[in-house]
Amino acid sequence: MTNENMNEELNEVTEETVDEEITPCQRLMDEIQKAVIGQKQVIREVVIALIAGGHVLIEGVPGLGKTLLVKALSYAINCNFKRIQFTPDLMPSDITGYTLYDLKSEKFKIQKGPVFSNFLLADEINRAPAKTQAALLEVMQEQQVTIEGHTFELDSPYMVLATQNPIEQEGTYPLPEAQLDRFLLKIAINYPELEDESLLVKLVTNGQIGNEFNLSALSSVLTPEIVNELQKRCANILVDDKIMDYAVNLIRATRNWQGFQNGAGPRGAIALIRAARANALINNNNFVTPDDVKAVVLPVLRHRVMLSAEMEIEGMSSDQLLTQLIEQVEAPRQ
Repeated sequence: MTNENMNEELNEVTEETVDEEITPCQRLMDEIQKAVIGQKQVIREVVIALIAGGHVLIEGVPGLGKTLLVKALSYAINCNFKRIQFTPDLMPSDITGYTLYDLKSEKFKIQKGPVFSNFLLADEINRAPAKTQAALLEVMQEQQVTIEGHTFELDSPYMVLATQNPIEQEGTYPLPEAQLDRFLLKIAINYPELEDESLLVKLVTNGQIGNEFNLSALSSVLTPEIVNELQKRCANILVDDKIMDYAVNLIRATRNWQGFQNGAGPRGAIALIRAARANALINNNNFVTPDDVKAVVLPVLRHRVMLSAEMEIEGMSSDQLLTQLIEQVEAPRQ
């Protein structure tokens, strides 16, 4: 598909929904919400990361619909999806792939690993040792895989959604800070509200076998080509110099903020701008406002800062301190 055809297809999607004021991003979120009940903020943040061309780390206890979220996302964009269950004995080659000798042809053949997909769910990434974690994070950074000297480009869009259990759970290996920094967002997924949980139970148990949501009710509302075009538009959304300075000031403030042992590095400011652009695009704006930056501070920075021991003892969270920081750092007037 040519760039001209992609633009025409994207414009058709937009024009069809102008009367209803539904953008392609909103249409995507609405479709996912048909399957993932009661997690609107989580869905929005995943779409922000997708449009910004980043990866996400999702933290939450098992059974909250993380796998369903990735399946619904891939179904709504008509992309392929794969899942890796991380375990202590998982090897890097189990992720990227390996060479296999074929007796018939008497030649070595390359067996591609599960990273060769549009959307990859790395389930319980903190249950695997550091070497295996690093193999996946290298693929995320390079968006290519090298197997026995052969380099393969990954399909676009490409997105890794890694999940981890709370660190205090037994049998986990915390991700190093340098590796955490590779994720654009860290998303916290919590238990649904009473009404949402009741609706979820009704939907899953109404006339079907098994305990998985039936995705056949979902439609493919976007295509990979449209997502690629949205990512290009996102990268070109206008950001005023004052907004840039505001993002940098927020990052620099984390380094001296009482309660943080370590603040965020320069990659934090870059991530703030990328995510703020995506938030502006979802809001159907062609420029970034201070509110766009504020809206993404928590998911962008919660994994890039480290609480001091005193704050941990007092039971404070990174989100609480970041919220205080947002209130104190002066934002430019719109």
